[in-house]
Amino acid sequence: MNIWGIIIGGATGFAIGGPIGALLGAAAGHYAEKKLKGPSDPLEARKIAFTVAIIALSAKMAKADGIISRSEISAFRQKVHIPAEDLKRVGQFWDLARQTPDGFQSYAKQCVELFGNKAPILEQLIELLFYIAKADGEIKSAEWDYLSSVAVIFGFNEIDFNRMTEIYGSGKGAAHTILGISADASDDEIKAAWRKLVQENHPDKLVSQGLPDEFVQAATDRLRLINTAYQSMLNRPPRNEV
Repeated sequence: MNIWGIIIGGATGFAIGGPIGALLGAAAGHYAEKKLKGPSDPLEARKIAFTVAIIALSAKMAKADGIISRSEISAFRQKVHIPAEDLKRVGQFWDLARQTPDGFQSYAKQCVELFGNKAPILEQLIELLFYIAKADGEIKSAEWDYLSSVAVIFGFNEIDFNRMTEIYGSGKGAAHTILGISADASDDEIKAAWRKLVQENHPDKLVSQGLPDEFVQAATDRLRLINTAYQSMLNRPPRNEV
């Protein structure tokens, strides 16, 4: 069964508590005040939690903006694989997430508990939120505030968020910004930064940490961005020697 079938069915076989577990319980027709009981696969539980978190956080972002449209779901589908037969029910789940009493902070904090402070998989989640925020053509003021707040909860500082803004907000981030180095970094510094980012953000690594297979395309796109930035930095014009 794909991730959507599991979530739509309530994920009753996995032990997930907190607001994520409550939302899964609501999808199954009841709220889970305690952890959902049953056979538990920790990795599968993390994949479910990641998926529920991105839906809940994007739904709350739409609510914060005050404009409810289907453009967010359409944008989400461009980055994430959702079979046509599941699309309607995923939309219903999104609507349910928008209406839950838990604030976005609760979902964001549970993500940190599950994946760790400032984890690469959380930046992948923020990138998806940026993409969804741009679905209607521009990121509005309320959405900027929302994205910044989520980033802070995830453990990212102002410098980190400014970097994300340049890369994911405009889609035209400079190569050195994508690699997180200075524009005049040495070749050795470029290679070291590239190796670190590839190691942290390779789709296989993220999947092993809880990224669902349905999100691999988004991770692959991000890895391609890192590799392109690396090649661009290596192929830059030689620096003038003093």
